[in-house]
Parts: sequence; C-alpha cells; structure tokens
Amino acid sequence: MKTVLVTGASRGLGLAVARRLLAEPPGPWACRVAALSRSLPPDLAALLAAHPDRAEHVACDVGDIDALPGVVSDLARRHGPLWGLVNNAGIGLDGVLATMHRTDIERVLRVNLTAPIVLAKYASRGMLAARQGRIVNVSSIIASTGFHGLAAYAASKAGLEGFTRSLSRELGRRGITVNCVAPGYMETEMTAGLDAHKLESVRRRAPLGLPSPDDAAGAVAWLLGPDGARVTGTVVTVDGGSTA
Repeated sequence: MKTVLVTGASRGLGLAVARRLLAEPPGPWACRVAALSRSLPPDLAALLAAHPDRAEHVACDVGDIDALPGVVSDLARRHGPLWGLVNNAGIGLDGVLATMHRTDIERVLRVNLTAPIVLAKYASRGMLAARQGRIVNVSSIIASTGFHGLAAYAASKAGLEGFTRSLSRELGRRGITVNCVAPGYMETEMTAGLDAHKLESVRRRAPLGLPSPDDAAGAVAWLLGPDGARVTGTVVTVDGGSTA
C-alpha cells in the first residue's frame, strides 16, 4: 500500500487532505496516511481511529529541522519508501516587515520553506530508488499577489514555488512528480474571524465564492492520483477565481 506523509494534518487543509485520501476505496490508489502534527486534536484522532489499518499519527514540529530526517527514515523502515509527500504545514505571522522581529522572520522561513525542502530531500531518496512518487507542496496565492503585512510569508511561498519547479526537473526522469497547490482565502475559522467588511470584500473578489479546505484537498488528491501522472512543475490555484 502506498504511504503518504501529510504535514500539518491536525486541522484545516491538512486534515481535509488526510480525510480525502482515507476515503479512497480499496484498490491500487488506496494509501496509508501518516498524519504529522504537533498535537492530536479530537477531529484528527477520530479520523485515525476510523482507519486503524491505514492511518497513523506522527508527532513532530516541522520547525524542528533536525527531527525531520528521522521521521522519514522511521516511516520507510516500517512501511517502505514514501510514495507521497504533502508539505502542508505552514505559519503566517502578520506584521509589517520594518517592525517584525528577526526571530519571527526566521521561523516563517524555517517552517514554510526550509522544512518542506528538507522533507523532500529525504523523501525523494526512496522515491528515486523506487522510480515513482508524488510531492505536493502547499503554496498560497499570496506568493504571486502579495499582501500587506505578509512579506516574509509571501517570500516563503514564492520560494516554495520556485523550489517546486526546479525539483520537478531533477526528479521527473525517475517518474516522480512535484507540484504546488495554491489556495486563496478559504472558508475556515480563520476567515470567519476577519472584520465583516474585509471578509465581504474578500468574498466579492471570488466569483465562484471562497473555496473550502475540501476544495483544495481535492486538488491535492488529484495530483496524487492516476490523473496527475503527467503533471509536474506546475501550480494549481484554488481560489474561487479571486486572481482571475
């Protein structure tokens, strides 16, 4: 059975991706999900309990870069080389760059960019040997549009997209795809907490309406599935048409 590591799986898009993958019926594309997160909240615990033979929790903070090689090697030892990696974990610290503390800048870059690169480095070793695999990096429309107060976050996501394009060329000859999914504002608890006027403005910019985490998870699942076999080095935007 294919093993897919999903980071940031405790809530939001990561949880939606894990749920979507575990909903796949038995067959060649059914996979085992290793759900990585710092904590095990009730929603994730319930999902894993419902699929005891196909899912497990990996307790780790992706900001702890030194721990990441061990995560990949432990999964490979128990289940064989990773077939899929979904780099979803990320943070966005809002703040004007001129007054943002350097430690916060470094944390954003470490979690959003360095961690995905390191995980891809170690996951791709087994993929290269197996001559197959899928890597999906979760970016954001902010990488291309920019946003006030999110300069470091935008830099980290733009870097992730450049990394994706280059890595796709390195790994493509061995049958490994590397892509990005770039969500826009999604209907989550986070957007529900926005100022009502700002939220309405965001919604007006999306002619299809704001997407949900399930919508973005569908794009991730498509890239991991059979129809994504010849798609690599690209960015799939899921924003309800906000950037059209």
